[in-house]
Amino acid sequence: MKPRILVVDDEPDICELLQLTLERMHLESDAAGSLQEARDYLGQNAYHLCLSDMRLPDGEGIELVRYLQKNYPMIPVAVITAHGNMDMAIETLKAGAFDFLTKPVDLNQLRNMVRAALRLSEPRSVNKGSPRTEPSASLMIGNSPAMQQARSMIMKLARNQAPVYIHGESGTGKELAAKMIHLNGSRAEAPFIPVNCGAIPEALMESEFFGHKKGSFTGAVSDKKGLFLAAQGGTLFLDEIADLPLSMQVKLLRVIQEKSVRAVGSEEEVPVDVRILSASHKDLQQMVQEGSFRQDLYYRLNVIELDLPSLRDRREDIPLLAESLLERLAEQQGMAVPVLEASAIRALQGYDFPGNVRELENILERALAMSEGARITAADLLLPDQDGIHDTSPVTAQAAETTAIKANPTPGSDRMPPLEDYLEDTERRLITQVLEEAHYNKTAAAKRLGISLNALRYRLRKLGME
Repeated sequence: MKPRILVVDDEPDICELLQLTLERMHLESDAAGSLQEARDYLGQNAYHLCLSDMRLPDGEGIELVRYLQKNYPMIPVAVITAHGNMDMAIETLKAGAFDFLTKPVDLNQLRNMVRAALRLSEPRSVNKGSPRTEPSASLMIGNSPAMQQARSMIMKLARNQAPVYIHGESGTGKELAAKMIHLNGSRAEAPFIPVNCGAIPEALMESEFFGHKKGSFTGAVSDKKGLFLAAQGGTLFLDEIADLPLSMQVKLLRVIQEKSVRAVGSEEEVPVDVRILSASHKDLQQMVQEGSFRQDLYYRLNVIELDLPSLRDRREDIPLLAESLLERLAEQQGMAVPVLEASAIRALQGYDFPGNVRELENILERALAMSEGARITAADLLLPDQDGIHDTSPVTAQAAETTAIKANPTPGSDRMPPLEDYLEDTERRLITQVLEEAHYNKTAAAKRLGISLNALRYRLRKLGME
């Protein structure tokens, strides 16, 4: 049976144009001229998509969006709005619309949007993948109310094309959340392109995002299509969006509004069909107030906000999360999966994890290398609040004292280094001191540290000390 589309518009010419386009796509359609007529059609037939004008004789298109969300949530609805009326379009997206088109309707954009909406109702084949099969899917594990709410929101966001701003502390899994939105949506088979905005030099940003033509500047030895065209039909994830300079923010805003890009050195505008997801650990609203982030771009990116909880706000998830991470780490290293002792679980749940899940993974990877046998104890975790060393370790008192001092910097110090760098530096100093005392005999040093020789070799490789 052919998919059926409901077209809602009080202008006969517009209805005829839309229905003719849908017919050429081998789709069936019905036309309604008012909200009430649309409600009647919805009660009589099953539809795969609804296309509605924003202005109708007996109400607004946003009313139909809300009606469908309440009574027919599985039917995607797209609205057609007057050119330049972006504020109203954004309101409909927030109300649950799948997407929007501006008048005069671009038929290519219409066809792309219809195909994307219809893919939502297609059964997903098992080989298309699922977030649960991704290696990093363990980052989204958890049964806490906060994680259940986040996953539920992700599934809702996957069913529309609205720009989403993902906010959360470092290490909470913002890129994974973006990828889950992509994989569960209509663009799942198209590219997912993640980009860290803070990692691109300002001088190269325009070329990286929009592409360039050969010879357009020194070093442009060939044409480059850029990130937007690389993500054509799919999703572009702009991580650390707060790091974009103001000059680039203006250009990004224009691309979002016009849905086209112009490569450096080219006069031709190329249409792009890309869903934009963005993220930052910074407070964008505060940056807007301070003048370092454009307000108009903020409202275009933050149509819907997804907040990811920190690990300390869902401590009940730590045992399950740690178990899953250990399974993956052990598999990567070709080891049997160790058992986390109750004391280790209590220690993890009592720690605040400023680095969130990324820090938990780092701690478990270190514990896996440092532990003896098939069990991981609290002592193996080397948590910062445990002074980086334990009473059971046969390290000399001098080494223990040095480590304890390093692990407890003066509170409120302005010289606090990043946590991971600090932990590695502490570990490097301790191992160096013990190696010197053992005259660089690794077997003797490992014995003094209370770890196996293999664990010491692993640490030396990881810390770049070999």
